Parts: sequence; C-alpha cells; structure tokens
Amino acid sequence: QVQLVESGGGLVQPGGSLRLSCAASGWPLEHYALGWFREAPGKAREGVSCIESGGTETWYADSVKGRFSISRVHANNTIYLQMNRLVPEDTAIYYCTSDPSCASWHAALGPDYWGQGTQVTVSS
Repeated sequence: QVQLVESGGGLVQPGGSLRLSCAASGWPLEHYALGWFREAPGKAREGVSCIESGGTETWYADSVKGRFSISRVHANNTIYLQMNRLVPEDTAIYYCTSDPSCASWHAALGPDYWGQGTQVTVSS
C-alpha cells in the first residue's frame, strides 16, 4: 500500500552531477515530508535532505549544503535530488524516505517510511 521507489543512481566522476528521483504513493502525501537518507559501508546512515509537505521549506545536511538541491513536483508525489560537484565521499546507497515532518531527518532513527535505495558511486 505504501511505496517509495528511487531511481537515477549510477556512476559519476568527481565534480560531476547526478539527479535522483523518487515516486511516492499509498498515503496522503500532501501531509507528509519527503526526503533522502544515505548509507555507505562502514558509516552510519545520514540524513541528506528533506522537503516539507508544502513543497517549499527544505533542510540539508551540512555535508551537502550548497551542492545538493531538493524539489517536489507532480502533486507532491515525486521528489528530485539534484546533486552537483560530487565527491567520492558522496558514494552511498541513497534512500527515499517519508514522515510527517522534516524534523525526523535530524534524528538518528530517521523517518518511518523507506524505499529500497539506489546506488550512487563517485569515482574516477
């Protein structure tokens, strides 16, 4: 019933760009924040970015601020993560995630709803 499907991952060289997308369905999305977490081998999962249900207010982790940009379109059921000036440290599995508020992305446990993830690899 609840589904979050990521796409757009792949291999990119340092300094390059990549855009991830997430198609969400199965609950009243207009009342839910959508965003991204990432997880790399040997590292704790990290909140990356979030956009509130209104589609304007956003949050970014310090590690990606100024390089990544999140947007929400298609009646709030699709989000994008534009990733620019990528570095090898951005290599991770990126998960589309959802919860009522972006405040959940600040906490260690993160949001309640998770997709299956898409691999992003930054390497020369």
